[in-house]
Amino acid sequence: MSTHRRPIAALVIGSIVALVGCRGGGSASPDSAVPDSAVPDSAVPDSAVPDSLLTAPQPSAPTTSAAVVPEGFTAVVIEVTQPDGTIESYCVWLAESGEQRERGLMNVTSLGGADGMLFRFGVDQNTSFWMKDTLLPLSIAFVAADGAFVSAADMEPCAPDVVACPVYGADGLYADALEVPQGQLASLGIGPGARLAVTGTACAPSG
Repeated sequence: MSTHRRPIAALVIGSIVALVGCRGGGSASPDSAVPDSAVPDSAVPDSAVPDSLLTAPQPSAPTTSAAVVPEGFTAVVIEVTQPDGTIESYCVWLAESGEQRERGLMNVTSLGGADGMLFRFGVDQNTSFWMKDTLLPLSIAFVAADGAFVSAADMEPCAPDVVACPVYGADGLYADALEVPQGQLASLGIGPGARLAVTGTACAPSG
């Protein structure tokens, strides 16, 4: 019996063709068959890389909360006459209804350009104020029916979890009360010997 042997050259060429065909087919072998270290970075097309890896993440722009200003109030001009006779005019929010006086400056973070808020009662009284749900530190000036300064007090915000907030009262009867950002009464000329008058003229807060 004769034995036919395939030439060695043919075997070598066939093996090369088989290897080339397998490599080009991709799906013929799992990815784990080719270690990552054997594939240069340049061999991986950009389309195969998630966009999140191609583009460096950009820092988020800082967000700022919009200021909460008084709503549902009109603004009027008040005149403050200082002991030396100097008169200055200011624009303040007017709280004159029971609902407005009760709400006042609760939950606001800005006076919206006004100089303060005036609480008008129309009659002499001795009602006390408190700072429930009020976020801004305030100063309050109590004014008699004839416009004369009665007394003033600094008031601190009352934490939401406090059951009984402190109360702030006047040293005598008053008909109006003016709240301003804490520490600003002096800059408005409001203090002992000063007088306050409400002109009734409408104004537009500058903020």
